[in-house]
Amino acid sequence: MRFVRLGEPGAERPAVLDDTDQAHDLTPLTPDIDGRFLAADGIAATRRALAAGELPVIASEGLRLGPPLARPGAVLCVGMNYAAHAAESGSAPPEQPVIFFKTPNTVVGAHDAVLIPRGSEKTDWEVELAVVIGRRARYLDSPAEALAHVAGYTVSNDVSERAFQTEHSGGQWSKGKCCETFNPLGPYLVPADEVPDPQALRLRSFVNGEIRQDSSTADMIFSVATLVHHLSQYLVLEPGDIVNTGTPQGVALSGRYPYLAPGDVMEIEIEGIGRQRQVLTAA
Repeated sequence: MRFVRLGEPGAERPAVLDDTDQAHDLTPLTPDIDGRFLAADGIAATRRALAAGELPVIASEGLRLGPPLARPGAVLCVGMNYAAHAAESGSAPPEQPVIFFKTPNTVVGAHDAVLIPRGSEKTDWEVELAVVIGRRARYLDSPAEALAHVAGYTVSNDVSERAFQTEHSGGQWSKGKCCETFNPLGPYLVPADEVPDPQALRLRSFVNGEIRQDSSTADMIFSVATLVHHLSQYLVLEPGDIVNTGTPQGVALSGRYPYLAPGDVMEIEIEGIGRQRQVLTAA
């Protein structure tokens, strides 16, 4: 079972794909896939409604796949969470999670165009496992509690402009992270109980058909459970929030590959979660 939102920007319709990839209308249960739906145990309700044949079949072919989550309240991001990526960035592995934020309006569909900002010379790709929060997480006692607060997982491309991030930043990263279209998300939201181990997922990225990143979430410095627990000590995670968990080695920042240019094509994928494709366009 995978959740999707179908249609043009601002007019997406919630749907769920069954085990045969047939799309079913989700509007009998909810007007959208958002924090309210997740907090109300909407995933379990969807599973029951599907089994009972209560969700009408709809035609999905040719429809745009929007972000699988509507209106995220917050997009929290983890920097340098793979040791090899920290090394290629010239940094020691962090002793505690490095946290930054993206504005929620950076989130676009998995196959939408990504805009290279005006004045950019260092636009970069980052394949990441995104965690979607399903239950309010506040001062969790231990990482063992954390995964019960996760609704599901999706694919995130934490697009970055490295000059904006490091040279124009004044010490913070947000200028290089919050440009429009800089967080393609999806195409699917996969329920957490259908991902046996979030620390055993292969993730890859490609530019113009050539592989750039090829790693595993097993190489995370801080696991999903550790990150959710850690964040809950400093802020309140609400249903519908997103946590981008970091990217492995193989980005352009390493110096091994050129930065992105208009006309380039990014493709990123995570085993069992989904695949994205974006064409780069000048803003």
